[in-house]
Amino acid sequence: MDCLFCKIIAKDIPTTPVVENEHVLVISDIRPKRKVHLLAVPRVHVESWNDISALSGEAQVALNLAIVEAARKTGIDASGYRVISNVGSHGGQEIPHLHLHILGGEPVGPMVA
Repeated sequence: MDCLFCKIIAKDIPTTPVVENEHVLVISDIRPKRKVHLLAVPRVHVESWNDISALSGEAQVALNLAIVEAARKTGIDASGYRVISNVGSHGGQEIPHLHLHILGGEPVGPMVA
């Protein structure tokens, strides 16, 4: 498979995890949009949030708990953070492997309506 996140999960591309468990890997984004910009990536390849049901219930819970743990570890849990999942080309998804952006460390600004 030619998926960037699958290669990172397989350790073909080195990275330093912020949080790692049997279901999820949380890493720093290489093109950060805020002081803290992390990516929570399930180890099972699913294309987008549309396919979340392909993850086991245990993996879905682990994904959410890994986000909270990463926020605590990076110190953004108290001040606040935003979690975003881009879906498809119109939603801005660049890599077709489900990943959630965790943004914080400074004000993220209002949502665009």
